Amino acid sequence: MNLLNEYKKGFLILLLLIFGHSVHAQVDTGFYQLKLSFPAYLKMVGQNNLGYAAEKFKVSIAEADALSARVFPDPELSFGAGDHGQRRMKMGYEISSGLSYTLEMGGKRKARINLANREAELAQLLLDDYFRNLRADATLAYLNAVKEKALLRLKMNSYAMMKKLSSSDSIRLKLGAISGVDARQSRLEAASQLNEVFQQEADWKAALASLNMWSGSKQQDTFYAPDVDLKKLERIFNLQELILNAQNRRTDLLAALKSTEVSKWALKLAKASRTLDLGLSLGVASNSVVANAVAPTPSSTNVTIGFSIPLKFSNQNPGALRAAKYGVQQNEVLYQQTELQIQTEVTQAYYNYLASRKQVEQFSGGMLEDAQKVLDGKVYSYKRGETSLLEVLNAQRTFNEVQQSYLETWNACGNTLLELERAAGIWDIEF
Repeated sequence: MNLLNEYKKGFLILLLLIFGHSVHAQVDTGFYQLKLSFPAYLKMVGQNNLGYAAEKFKVSIAEADALSARVFPDPELSFGAGDHGQRRMKMGYEISSGLSYTLEMGGKRKARINLANREAELAQLLLDDYFRNLRADATLAYLNAVKEKALLRLKMNSYAMMKKLSSSDSIRLKLGAISGVDARQSRLEAASQLNEVFQQEADWKAALASLNMWSGSKQQDTFYAPDVDLKKLERIFNLQELILNAQNRRTDLLAALKSTEVSKWALKLAKASRTLDLGLSLGVASNSVVANAVAPTPSSTNVTIGFSIPLKFSNQNPGALRAAKYGVQQNEVLYQQTELQIQTEVTQAYYNYLASRKQVEQFSGGMLEDAQKVLDGKVYSYKRGETSLLEVLNAQRTFNEVQQSYLETWNACGNTLLELERAAGIWDIEF
C-alpha cells in the first residue's frame, strides 16, 4: 500500500513538472509597438507636440508686432477742385492740393518700439517656460507608461503561477490528493487574477496612448513603448545650490522680471503719449483767369505752409498714467511673489525627493527577495501537501503587494526627481 502511494506521489510530481512548463499567460496587445528611447521621445515632443507648436505662434505674433511698432505715421495727401459758380461773370475755377504730416514728439516712437521689443522677449521667455513644463509633464507620462508595463508583467506572472497551480490542483483532485473545495478555490483565484491582467492591460494601453498625445503621433494602430532603466534616476543635490540655481535660471522668474520691464516701458509710453504732437502742412492752390469786364484777374498759384498743435484736454484725465504706474508696482510685487514661491517649491520638492529615496532604499534590505522566497516555499509545501491553499494565496498577495509597492515607489521617486528639477530650473534626466 505504501509502495502504491509513493508511486502515485511520484507520478503526480512528474505531471506537475511537465504541465508547469507549458502554462503561460498570454495577452494580445492588439497593436504594433515601437521601442522608443527617452532622448528620441523628448525630440518628438519638442518637434511634434501640437500645444507647443501653437505656443510658438505667440512669439511670431509678438515679433511681428515689434516690426509694426517701427512704422512712422503716414502722411496725408489731399486734392480739391472748386467752381466759383458765376459762369455769366466768368469768375473761373480753383484747383488745390495739400500734404500734411503728424510729427510725433516726446519720444513716442522710441517708447513704442522698446515696449514691443520687450513684449517679444517676454513671449520668448513664456515659450521657454511652457517647454520647461511640457518636458517635465511628458517625462512623467513616459515614466507612468514604464510603471504600467511593469505592473502588467507582474500581474501576468502572478496569473501564470496561479493558472499553473490551478491546473495542477485539477490533476491532484483526480488523484484524490486534495479536496474539490481547494481545486475550485484555486480555479476562482486564477480567474480573478486574469481579470486583473485585463484591467492592467487597459491601463497600460491608455498610458501608451498618452505618449502618442505628448509626442504628436497620430498613428492609431502603432504605439511607442518606452525603454528605460529606472536606476538612472538617482541624484545627490544641495538645497541651497538648487534654490540659487532656480532664482537665476527659472524661466517663469525671468518672465516675471521681464514683465516688470515691460510695464516700465508701458509707463514711459503713457507719459510720452501726453506730449503734444506737431502737425505740418503744405498746400498749393491754383486759380484760373477771371475774364469779366468788372474785375479781370490773371491766373495765380498760391503756396501755403502751416503747422497745427492739438489741444489735448484729455491730459487733464490722469487715469491712463495712473494705471501704468500701478502696473509697474503690481509686476514688482508679482516678481517678489514668484521668487518666494520658487524658493518654497524647490524646498518642498527637495524634501519629497529625499523621502522617496529613503522609501526606495527600504526595498534594498531584502524585502523583494524575502517575499519571493516565502512564496516559492509556500507553493512547494502546498504541492507536497504540507500546507493549505489559503497560506499560498496569502503569500502570493503579500508578494504582489511588495512588488507593486516597489514599482510605485520607484515611479514616485522618478516623479519627485522630475518635480525637483522642474522647480530648480535644471535638467539632466537621462535613461
